[in-house]
Amino acid sequence: MAVVLAIVGTGLQRIDQWIRDTALPMTLAETSTEVLDRNGALMRVYPVGDGIWRMAPQLAQVDPDFIAMLIAYEDKRFYSHAGVDLLAMLRAAGQALWHGRTISGGSTLTMQLARLLEDGTTGAWAGKLRQIRLALALERRLSKQQILSLYLTHAPYGGNLEGIRAASYAWFGKPPNRLTPSQAALLIALPQSPERRRPDRAHAASAAARDRVLARLEQAGLLSTSEVDIARQAPLPRRMQGFPRLAPHLSDRLLAARPGVSRLAATVDAQVQAKMEALVAEAARRAGTRVSAALLAVDHHSGEVLASVGSPSYEDSARQGFVDMTQAARSPGSTLKPLIYGLGFDAGLIHPESLIHDGPVDFEGYAPQNFDGQFRGDLRVREALQLSLNIPVVRLTREIGPAQLLAVMRRGGALPKLPGGKPGLAISLGGIGTSLQDLVQLYAGIAAGGQGPRLRADQASSPTELPRMMSPVAAWQLGDILRGLAPPPGARAGVLAYKTGTSYGHRDAWAIGWDGQHVIGVWMGRADGTPVPGAFGGDLAAPVLFEAFGRLKPEIAVPPPPPAATLILGAAELPLPLRRFRPRDAVFAQSAAAPQVLFPPNGAGLALEGQPLVVKLRGGTAPFALLADGRVLAKGQRRREFEVPNPGPGFANLVVLDSAGHSVSVDIEIDRPHP
Repeated sequence: MAVVLAIVGTGLQRIDQWIRDTALPMTLAETSTEVLDRNGALMRVYPVGDGIWRMAPQLAQVDPDFIAMLIAYEDKRFYSHAGVDLLAMLRAAGQALWHGRTISGGSTLTMQLARLLEDGTTGAWAGKLRQIRLALALERRLSKQQILSLYLTHAPYGGNLEGIRAASYAWFGKPPNRLTPSQAALLIALPQSPERRRPDRAHAASAAARDRVLARLEQAGLLSTSEVDIARQAPLPRRMQGFPRLAPHLSDRLLAARPGVSRLAATVDAQVQAKMEALVAEAARRAGTRVSAALLAVDHHSGEVLASVGSPSYEDSARQGFVDMTQAARSPGSTLKPLIYGLGFDAGLIHPESLIHDGPVDFEGYAPQNFDGQFRGDLRVREALQLSLNIPVVRLTREIGPAQLLAVMRRGGALPKLPGGKPGLAISLGGIGTSLQDLVQLYAGIAAGGQGPRLRADQASSPTELPRMMSPVAAWQLGDILRGLAPPPGARAGVLAYKTGTSYGHRDAWAIGWDGQHVIGVWMGRADGTPVPGAFGGDLAAPVLFEAFGRLKPEIAVPPPPPAATLILGAAELPLPLRRFRPRDAVFAQSAAAPQVLFPPNGAGLALEGQPLVVKLRGGTAPFALLADGRVLAKGQRRREFEVPNPGPGFANLVVLDSAGHSVSVDIEIDRPHP
């Protein structure tokens, strides 16, 4: 007896040593990178290097009923055996001898995991013995939860799918935390023969396999007869659903910024993102076959990006959907005008109620024109911005300085691209490259009171406050002016402060607006930069902007009250220097509102020979009076071309006065005597 015990003891020691000497294969397999939204919802999944969809296991997110069903069907003594279930193996062997073929398997979940890790077979005895040894070793070194998690990561589910999470998303379009009995039964049946039971290719075989699992679960008491009957009637998927692909451009950027990270948490709200993607796709379809569009929605208090839509469709080659148009440098059109006016407010040059002149100008050969080619004379700054006139803002830019405007843009978080290297006056009308993200960043600073946070889409990034662009008073005044713009047809008036823009040649249509909480920017155009005939920001992009706010939330957030230092007065009550915009050197310069003498030009020598003098004027406010060396030659003239009596030979100083009190003078010489 002692000899027998010694032999048994020696054998057990050798088996124990045999198990301890087992070399475990790699258990840390590469898993897909996942991009999650602010609430943990899956937005994007990337396959691993070999093209396999293998998502990291998360047992807490797997339906507990599925775990119970899997163990009941595959390995009912999973929690009690040490890797090998001798009773199951004896039963399987007896059934095979009795029927002459394999009726059921005796492999435990641990043994199946061993086969998956070694990528081996189960048929040959050598292979089975190797799996037994590895299963026993795994049970010694890993917990039951770890073994279950590894199995649910590596189990094959057809095609290039591995793991329960990838299978649940691919076959049913949802995570595995809310599987129906029919869905759970199919996912239990698939790993035993993943290709022959694929529902998209072998529908009858997959249904039969599912029904066998349902019958076993009913026998085990996990499902009632009625639940099984309902599950058998449930349709099986005819094709793979595909994985979530929300915010694809943004996800690509997050992954590029942090390569190797398996889980990226974005600030985006998946539900808002889905709504905005649908809106952009609808708007692009309405606009034309080659028109692209982009949208960015942010919280201007926190700087968090809530939605980022780079194109109508990532796969739409006709619209070059692979190009992320939130990042592309384009001409901003008129969208920089509010920034310029805000700087003018802070510099003490203007007030919203100040008068500014809209008339012909020529700055060393640069003669900007309004979009409609008309001039409106004197009007309030508020109206000039609301009408988006070009000439007043260029005059203001000349006074502020293009370099100062560029510096403020950079201080506000934008990265403008200057084509010529040196900023000129055309910068105020869109002669610079900016992206949608740049513009939304700048408007977020204005909306936040002149100083806002840097926009961020990665939850791992820390909030950063940018330097101040303008005073809270100037920022509030801009919002007050831009809320006065007429909204698109059917939209509520006075609720959004917004600005539209159209770049030269109708290449870019913009609309950017804000309320008390959020900023949304919309761009529409063609990704290749070719014109879109008839495209205007007000017609094309503005309706999308207002619709986006409607989809973002049920109510518009009210704006803040004016800061205490805000000067809210009518034009006549303003301090004298603010009643009219004048350049700082205006005391030495002719007023822009004054009349101009086109003929005779200053310094001219005229041979009138006693004939009347013809005078031609431009600008000014009729009626006019004309004096020659202090003598009144004409008054009450309403025409800008008229005759006055000949002042007589010699030098004469002509002065023209208009009804607004402006004057202009020229010096001429009449009938110069011959030497």
